[in-house]
Amino acid sequence: MEEKDLQMPETCCCRTRKRSEEEYKDLINRLNRIEGQIRGIRGMVEKDAYCIDILSQVAAASGALNSFTKVLLSSHIRTCVAEDVREGSEEKLDELVRTLQKLMK
Repeated sequence: MEEKDLQMPETCCCRTRKRSEEEYKDLINRLNRIEGQIRGIRGMVEKDAYCIDILSQVAAASGALNSFTKVLLSSHIRTCVAEDVREGSEEKLDELVRTLQKLMK
């Protein structure tokens, strides 16, 4: 079964969101690159690479993960949060504030 087939329907009690094919591919590509970077870091540790070289790769992986977070957060605000606010609810807005507090620790 392909990864795309594992996604849940757009709306249900399980709090899921159907993403466009373009958004889905972008997020998966970003995660695949991050995963590769992490495997590379592990390989460097296993080969006793110089600490600064490993730290440089950690910084790159961290930056890639931060970039992923920004893309996903932007999408969430533009879709889930905006829709909730348009419907007169602030539940997702409150949830977003709590999540931002966690991200900024």
